[in-house]
Amino acid sequence: MINNCRLILIGGGTCSGKTTIAKAIGRRLGELKTVIISHDNYYHDLSGMNAEESREYNFDHPSAIDTAYLVQDIRQMMAGHAVNVPDYDFITHERSEGTLCVAYADVIILEGIFALYYPELLQLSDLRIFVDTDADLRLVRRLIRDTRDRGYDVEGVLDKYVLTVKPSHDAFIEPSKKNADVIIPGEREFDKVLYMLHGYLHYEISRG
Repeated sequence: MINNCRLILIGGGTCSGKTTIAKAIGRRLGELKTVIISHDNYYHDLSGMNAEESREYNFDHPSAIDTAYLVQDIRQMMAGHAVNVPDYDFITHERSEGTLCVAYADVIILEGIFALYYPELLQLSDLRIFVDTDADLRLVRRLIRDTRDRGYDVEGVLDKYVLTVKPSHDAFIEPSKKNADVIIPGEREFDKVLYMLHGYLHYEISRG
């Protein structure tokens, strides 16, 4: 591959701390060109959906992600080609052309609930991390996020959690833990893990 790019996948349940850990790894790899991407940007465009349909749609099912588009972009990035990562609006459910352009990265970190689920991504990856966080804590974080940032009411968040989020977690996300190289507890400090990952990635990149 051009630029000897490495792909890190970070999976785990909703609000488990995937983005926090991705950013921490990125900071630790400061001397390398590291790009963090969320597969949430690759949800299918559902801008034509009305409010009732939106409430019933299962955004926590693997089919909600435009996997072909995502994998195509990841392959392009890893080959050194410039790629514009799309934006996704979680209020209108519209996917649009984004402003983040990725080209010639040393490390790509892809985080998302299904990061360790899709076989196509697993085949491309160099390191797979699962963030394992207590379900009650994840629910509290999701409730805060969805009411504060996405304009949902408490009842709607809880209904969606019971009807789609938890069943999908049990069926698809929790089983993807078996694909991980490293499992990180999401409620504890992970400095030692970052230290090990830093050494591992430098070794992998230096040996080409």
